Amino acid sequence: MISSQFIYLVILSTIVGYYFYFKDFLFGKTRPNLVSWFIWMLAPFIGVYFQLKAGAGLSVLPVFIAGFGPLLVLIFSLFRKNGYWKLTMFDLICGLLSLMALTVYILTRNLGASIIFAILSDGLAAFPTIIKSWKFPETETGILYFSGIINNIIGLLIIKEWIFSIYSFGIYFIIVNTVLVFCIYRKRISGFFGKKCYI
Repeated sequence: MISSQFIYLVILSTIVGYYFYFKDFLFGKTRPNLVSWFIWMLAPFIGVYFQLKAGAGLSVLPVFIAGFGPLLVLIFSLFRKNGYWKLTMFDLICGLLSLMALTVYILTRNLGASIIFAILSDGLAAFPTIIKSWKFPETETGILYFSGIINNIIGLLIIKEWIFSIYSFGIYFIIVNTVLVFCIYRKRISGFFGKKCYI
């Protein structure tokens, strides 16, 4: 466990990540998938509530930020015409399934089960952006997701009591952000190792 003072690095990392994201967004490079970002806003906020009920402290900050950032993205998207990714039927199905999982999560009285449904909801919402990042990596800003990895590693390291309801969201966010970073930078990674990427 490290000192809770390291939580300030989470704030700094988040500011840097969203600075580059909004810069790319304003210049038309990054185009968010609104289904993903809506659920990414909703699920973490509810997750923070359940984590606090489980006795979490400052370690919930990365999860809170994981919801607050998407809220800002959605607000910006409303004021920028054609600034977001065109939604497909697949996006809407993923969004509907994630909302269903989120509803079960809210209604479930079991804390551990509630966290699982929250993670499932967030993961389903991530699919449209993961696929978009794989096919069109130029439409995403990888540094934001990289900062998400750093934030949640720090969040895990300052946990005082390791119980599932407190650490599970952090581990999930590390995994999903790592997948997104790989999708965005896979061609560069392939080029770095001197191999042409055929996938």
